[in-house]
Amino acid sequence: MSTTWRRRATFSPRTAEVMTLALLFVTAVAGTLLSHWTVPGRSTPWPGLVLSALACAALVWRRSHPVPVLVATASCAAVEGVMGYLMTPVLLSPLLAAQYSTGLRTNRVAAWCWALVTTAVTVVSGVWHTEFHSYWIIGIANPGAWILLSAALGSYVRVRRDYAAARAEHIFREREEEARHRVVQERMRIARELHDVVAHHLALANAQAGTASHLARADPDRAYEMLGKLSGTTAAALRELKATVGLLRQETDTPDGLAPAPGLEQLPELVAACEAAGLVVTVTTEGQPQPLSSGLGLTAYRIVQEALTNVTKHAATGTARVRLTYTQRFLTLTVTNDESSTRPAARPDPGQGFGLLGMRERALATGGTFRAGPRPQGGFEVACTIPLDSHDESTAS
Repeated sequence: MSTTWRRRATFSPRTAEVMTLALLFVTAVAGTLLSHWTVPGRSTPWPGLVLSALACAALVWRRSHPVPVLVATASCAAVEGVMGYLMTPVLLSPLLAAQYSTGLRTNRVAAWCWALVTTAVTVVSGVWHTEFHSYWIIGIANPGAWILLSAALGSYVRVRRDYAAARAEHIFREREEEARHRVVQERMRIARELHDVVAHHLALANAQAGTASHLARADPDRAYEMLGKLSGTTAAALRELKATVGLLRQETDTPDGLAPAPGLEQLPELVAACEAAGLVVTVTTEGQPQPLSSGLGLTAYRIVQEALTNVTKHAATGTARVRLTYTQRFLTLTVTNDESSTRPAARPDPGQGFGLLGMRERALATGGTFRAGPRPQGGFEVACTIPLDSHDESTAS
């Protein structure tokens, strides 16, 4: 079918229907005239022309009532066969169109039952004429084969349409599932980000408030200094929360007015904030430092931040060590602390806390490894390896 004909059929279905029926009528008329000129004893072609017109007129309802239309066209064809017309595919074109519509719009069993009945009626109607016995292939086998071929074509097109509809439904469900999965992943990413921001700053604020309360009587000057740092800690927490929540309220992904995501470049500020809370942090770097993408830099920063937060909240020590080891392909982060201090440790309640889980998810999302647990010589250690050639920044963040 040409592009022009497809456009006409789409935008003007009534015109396309009229043209289709007219073409079928012209074809049936040609078959009637061919039979009149070929078969001896045909005095007038008018009965065949009238029956062809009735069969083409019945095709108007082939979509809404395919079986009754098939019965009507088969009846017209059977009468033409009894009257002695040669049953060629040209003459049977209205019947073939009705058989195609029946195969297209009914189930497989019904379509083939009606095809066999129509074939039998059409073949039997031509058996009565002895002048066709020497031409049995043209007069008997040929119409039966064309009717069965039309039924097979209609059934094939119906199966193809059903398959296309099922495929489209499957693709639609896959897209819905993928969108739902992306929403879940985004919710988990935002939850990790909020957890890291809130847990870190609240832990530092709690430690600073506790230290200031302890020094209030013994050293008021240091207590006031600690309270000043506490104000800075809470202000930083509010800024990060505002930036994170602001992303959720944006209708577009425009980066205007947004601060860059934190990375290892902000590690000195993080160490200073921890020291303001009473935790002395030592940072060592091994190997040649390499620039990190924004996603990997954020992952490394959040893991170090959460590890130091856990030391501030739970470890009975006032010191921690951060070691960055660069190789050609990997960055290894190690955060350790010992139990040399006598400060009591605040242990988390069983089954609570998502810090280790969040760090593990961040490391594994980049294709790296993560390990956390007590050290044999005492204390706790968090270690992770991040591949430097990872390009999955979306998952890393």
